[in-house]
Amino acid sequence: MNSAAPSASLPLQIAITTGEPAGVGPELTVQALAGAATHWPGAQFTVLGDAALLAERARAVGVDWHALVADGKRVQVQHRPLGAPAIAGTLNAANGRYVLDLLDSAIDGAMAGTFDAIVTAPLQKSTINDAGVPFTGHTEYLAERTHTPRVVMMLAGTGKRALRVALATTHLPLKDVSAALSIEGLVQTLRIVDHDLRHHFGLPAPRILVTGLNPHAGENGYLGREEIDVISPALKLANGEGIDARGPYPADTLFQPRYLDEADCVLAMFHDQGLPVLKYATFGEGINITLGLPIIRTSVDHGTALDLAGTGRADAGSLIAAIDTAVSMAQHRRAG
Repeated sequence: MNSAAPSASLPLQIAITTGEPAGVGPELTVQALAGAATHWPGAQFTVLGDAALLAERARAVGVDWHALVADGKRVQVQHRPLGAPAIAGTLNAANGRYVLDLLDSAIDGAMAGTFDAIVTAPLQKSTINDAGVPFTGHTEYLAERTHTPRVVMMLAGTGKRALRVALATTHLPLKDVSAALSIEGLVQTLRIVDHDLRHHFGLPAPRILVTGLNPHAGENGYLGREEIDVISPALKLANGEGIDARGPYPADTLFQPRYLDEADCVLAMFHDQGLPVLKYATFGEGINITLGLPIIRTSVDHGTALDLAGTGRADAGSLIAAIDTAVSMAQHRRAG
């Protein structure tokens, strides 16, 4: 990455990838940026996508896209042509590599220092795989492309409750989770969460609550030994490094105000242990953040919503929140 620190007086440069062209990403992008001058006066935006597709979806949802991009000062489009015509709601594998091209361009720009942060609209994993490119998800792809050995997926609610949930493992079958947990791996994850909460979120002493893996956090070994053999030793090592990580707590009782009101983040052991709770509490205002990267990346907390694409009924709230957070994180990084 470009190590030269940009002047604090220069606008932040934020890239937005518009994701799956048959989904809601293009229209949510134009809806979110309709208020760019008001919401983010200190930022400029580069939208990566097919210019004609963006104009078409803008017309469908009643956004004067031409006026927004006409001068190129607040919002500009970095045109990338579709692989095939995009029909709202209908997937086409011919556009799988187009979606990856958008993501690659944003990553390359961020690594070069052209972009201060990237925000990603949802993509369809199946389309990319059907195009002949093995693809697990944004998080794993970002780690590979930036040569980052370990990243952490964290979802955050940005509404009334600033709930944050990070994951020790991400897109794994449930049967593989236990084998994927290790003492060193959990310590590395806690280091990343602690570091990024300090440096990107301005939290001087983050408090992290850690779930167990098994029901009732293992019941002292009667319902599993991962808490005894892996999680507790990892917490002890992390505590020795000055990381305020506590647990392991039973996941079924941890997500209540008497614990969360004094916590900055929960570290859950697997995807569907922590995220259903967060999405129930914050859906529409939640976002996805990849911690541990050399670049800043945020995203929405929902999928491509093919049934809503082109209708104007999709809610841009999560994308607006993702942009809010990307701008805030970039400001913290620039100030730090």
